[in-house]
Amino acid sequence: MQLIKNQHFEGERPLFESHNLRLEHVTIGEGESAIKECSNIEAENCLLEGKYPFWHVHGFKIKNCHFKVGARSALWYSDNLEMEDTIIDGPKMFREMENIKIQNVRINDADETFWKCKNLDIKNLEIHDGTYPFMFCENIKIDGLRSDSKYVFQYVKNVEIRNSFIDTKDAFWEVENVTIYDSELHGEYLGWHSKNLRLVNCHITGEQVLCYADGLILENCTFGEDCDRMFEYSTLHADIRGHVTNIKNPTSGHIVADSIGSITIDDNIRQPADCVIETRNK
Repeated sequence: MQLIKNQHFEGERPLFESHNLRLEHVTIGEGESAIKECSNIEAENCLLEGKYPFWHVHGFKIKNCHFKVGARSALWYSDNLEMEDTIIDGPKMFREMENIKIQNVRINDADETFWKCKNLDIKNLEIHDGTYPFMFCENIKIDGLRSDSKYVFQYVKNVEIRNSFIDTKDAFWEVENVTIYDSELHGEYLGWHSKNLRLVNCHITGEQVLCYADGLILENCTFGEDCDRMFEYSTLHADIRGHVTNIKNPTSGHIVADSIGSITIDDNIRQPADCVIETRNK
C-alpha cells in the first residue's frame, strides 16, 4: 500500500483513480472530488476542506479525521466504509451507499445525511441540527445514538435502535419493521403511518404520538404528561407502565396502562373500532 504523509492537496481530482493508498496527516484543501473513483483507501488524522472528497470509492477506512464545513456532500455512491473517531461539520453526508460501519462519530450538521443507504452498523453516533437524516435507508443497526435533528428516520425499513436519545419532530414516519429498545423519544407526531413499529422499555413524550400506525407494539413503555390524543387510527398491542394522559380513537387491538386520564371515542373512529382499553389490576 502506498503511503502519503504530511502533504497538502487542492484543486480538482488530485488523487483521482488512486488504489491501495494510505493517507496520514494529509490536508485536502479547496477544490472538488479529491479522492474519486478509488478503492482500498485509508485516511487517518486527515483534514478535509474541499467539496465531494470521497465519491465512488470502494473499500475505505477513515479514522481520526475532520470534515470541515466546506467538505460538504463528502461521501456519496460508495461502499464498504469503516469510520471511527471522526468529526463532520458539513451537511449532506452519506448518500446512496452500502455497507457502512461507524463508531464514535459526531455530525454537527446532519441536514440530508444518510439518504438511500443500506446495511449500516452504527455505534456511538451524535447527529445535530439539519433535517431528514436517514431518509429512505434500509437494514440499520444502531447502538448509542444522540440526535436533535428534525424529521429523523422517515421511510426507513428493517431498523434496530438501542440505548439512544432522540429529540425531534415527525420522526419514524412511513417506517416498516423498526424496533427501538431502551431509548428516549421526544417529539410531536412520532411514528405516524408506520408499519410494524415496536418500542421496548422506551420513554416517549410529545403530542399526538403513534397515530395511523399498523401493527404497533409497545412493551414496558412510559409516556410523558404531554402525550395526548395518542394512538388515533392505530392497530396496536400496548403494555404501558405508569400514567397516560389521553387515548383517542384507536382502531383495534389491546391497550393496558397503570392509569389513564381520559379516553376519547367519537363518531370519527375507524372500524372495526374494537380496541380493548383497560387499566392494570394492581
